Amino acid sequence: MHTEKHIRLFRNGRNQALRIPKEFELEGNEATIRQDKGRLIIEPIRKGRLIHLLSSMEPIADIFPNIDKDLIALDEVEI
Repeated sequence: MHTEKHIRLFRNGRNQALRIPKEFELEGNEATIRQDKGRLIIEPIRKGRLIHLLSSMEPIADIFPNIDKDLIALDEVEI
């Protein structure tokens, strides 16, 4: 894969635009763009990845300790 390619910038109405070459194509149809030290950084927005990850995980079999057993009840707290 190429890491650098010469491209041309053009105007699209009042916006400056560029065409992303096929080898740099991003997945999806949305991205974020930011400027960092004179460079433009464009990153795809990946939707639904967390839901897919969570649905593929096995349930946790561990028994979690009762860490608040020695605390007073919330309705007994005076502020």
